[in-house]
Amino acid sequence: MGKIPGIAHLRAVKALERAGLRIARQGKHIVMTDGIRIITIPRHDPVDAHTMGGIVRDAGLTPEQFRKLL
Repeated sequence: MGKIPGIAHLRAVKALERAGLRIARQGKHIVMTDGIRIITIPRHDPVDAHTMGGIVRDAGLTPEQFRKLL
């Protein structure tokens, strides 16, 4: 399993939208859902690699799948 780099939060949101998640609400964090999972993305740039790895895992994606969506 490869590592995911730290990326801008808007770039992560776009990639997760391509994976089928939608924005449920926004504030200090962006909350996305696919109807089953709820994913929270902090609004700061860049979202560090460790946090991004957890977000991708929680979204049910592998790092390789996520990289293709970027």
